[in-house]
Amino acid sequence: MEIKRIGTQPSGKGPANYFTGIVRIDPLNEPAAPARVSMALVTFEPGARTAWHTHPYGQLLL
Repeated sequence: MEIKRIGTQPSGKGPANYFTGIVRIDPLNEPAAPARVSMALVTFEPGARTAWHTHPYGQLLL
C-alpha cells in the first residue's frame, strides 16, 4: 500500500485532443506494471467539454 498526501501530485492540463476549454486533471494513482488501471479527478471549467475519443480497454466513470 502506498499512501500519498493530497496535493503532492501535480495537476495537469487536459490535452486538446481529448478536451475543449479549460480542464484540469488530478492523478489519483500511478499503477505499477503490469496493471493498466489509472484514476484521475477531472475538473471542467464552465463551457469545457470532452472531445469525442475512445478507450481501447474501456472506461469507468464515477
